[in-house]
Amino acid sequence: MDLDDQLFRYFGTRDMDAITPAALETGAERMRVDFGLESNSGRRFALWALMYMLGVAPDLDAAFKDPAERDTARDFMDMVDRAQEE
Repeated sequence: MDLDDQLFRYFGTRDMDAITPAALETGAERMRVDFGLESNSGRRFALWALMYMLGVAPDLDAAFKDPAERDTARDFMDMVDRAQEE
């Protein structure tokens, strides 16, 4: 999944800074629906990761039933949080 393509698909722009609050709300809802329907674990994780970076991700326990996927998501969260601190 290409980040620019996903931003354009859900928010109509490839520039994350150009996403308006209304577009974020609408796009986030579409992402939640697609996340719930997605059966490929890699694509599900990529959608969840983008939602996390945008602050609209579902809780880990609700998003990932598999403990290994939850651990991977926690690792991702830690990595993103460390990068933001730098």
